[in-house]
Amino acid sequence: MTPAALPRVLSLALLLTVGVGPVAAEHEIYYRYIVLGYAKDARDRPLAGRAVEVVRDKTGFSYLTETDDQGFFLVVVRLGDESAGERLTLRIGGERTQIIARFHPANHADDRGTRVDLEATRFVERNGAFPTTLGEFLRAPGR
Repeated sequence: MTPAALPRVLSLALLLTVGVGPVAAEHEIYYRYIVLGYAKDARDRPLAGRAVEVVRDKTGFSYLTETDDQGFFLVVVRLGDESAGERLTLRIGGERTQIIARFHPANHADDRGTRVDLEATRFVERNGAFPTTLGEFLRAPGR
């Protein structure tokens, strides 16, 4: 190995050593918070293809998706145990609302998240419907 190659080899070794642990952890329940729901117009018709954005107000980091043909959306936000109570901004098209990430930091078994529906111009949080809606999404064909 040449002396010029040593910094690159050390950088690669450091990246592999440090980078492996956190990447695996990002898929764990305690590193994600799910915001899902349906967007519908005033006539209860799905708003398909609408831009959806969830912003962590603390960091300004945003997570993007769009509604499907049924107006359904699902956004996975990276929040750890220390982020319980954090404020998030949800935007669908030109409408926006604020939600609070509510979960018990010690619970690493249950999925964390909430369901928020857009009904015309009004947001309705249905936290109790979150587990059922997530389960339906996960069991849907092609998922």
